[in-house]
Amino acid sequence: MEPSAAGAAVVADPKRNFVYGLHAVSAALEQAPERVLEFWIAGAREDPRTRNLKQRAEQVGLHVHTVSNDALANLVGDTSHQGVVLAMRPLRAWDEDDLTNALDRLTVDPLLLILDGVTDPHNLGACLRTAVAAGAHAVVIPKDRAASVDGVVRKVAAGAAEFIPVASVVNLARTLGVLKERGIWVVGTDGEAPESIYKADLKRPMGLVLGAEGGGMRRLTRDKCDFLVRIPMAGPMPSLNVSVAAGVALFEVLRQRSG
Repeated sequence: MEPSAAGAAVVADPKRNFVYGLHAVSAALEQAPERVLEFWIAGAREDPRTRNLKQRAEQVGLHVHTVSNDALANLVGDTSHQGVVLAMRPLRAWDEDDLTNALDRLTVDPLLLILDGVTDPHNLGACLRTAVAAGAHAVVIPKDRAASVDGVVRKVAAGAAEFIPVASVVNLARTLGVLKERGIWVVGTDGEAPESIYKADLKRPMGLVLGAEGGGMRRLTRDKCDFLVRIPMAGPMPSLNVSVAAGVALFEVLRQRSG
């Protein structure tokens, strides 16, 4: 396939997922080069970092298309793409069997982020990005009454959705029971919990549960938790946005495991 002319139109394809930005593109080339379909670089962008990415792409057999900034905007919209965009083959959505099979293959303590009914795609996208940054192995969501991993979620996740499996399960409470049978502690976050997350022992196989915006965890989900923790609030706000709470909680698990 010949390189696109700098002013040629590039049409977005809904069957492909786009990853953009220097760090996200670099991670894609390093971690999943077999899923990269196409690579575009803005013709006006010429610096050591983009040259390095181009060389790495060509080393794995990718042809790099040189296009205009307007062409990249047609692909990913008005966002900070930093002059580099990849099209990737999507990750296959997981179900409960995929999740348990993956857990069987892990050689380290699992860390799962479990979202009970998060309906805002912007929050889901931010949670995916945080989960990848914290080294979580998968995100678990219910099939019903929850946001799905759509284009908005992928855009907000800024490439993270291409690197972490999302298991969409029919019955979340049942899945939590399966996880517990496999030795994974199910820990819920709740503003009224008596124990601070900073005093809880999180150095164990962990499924961290956060509830929906506003309503929190459902009763059946709460009943499946081994214990509940709270994120202490120093100011007058009663709670955090779910994606912010996910970041605080996941990185506290990471801190304890690292220390």
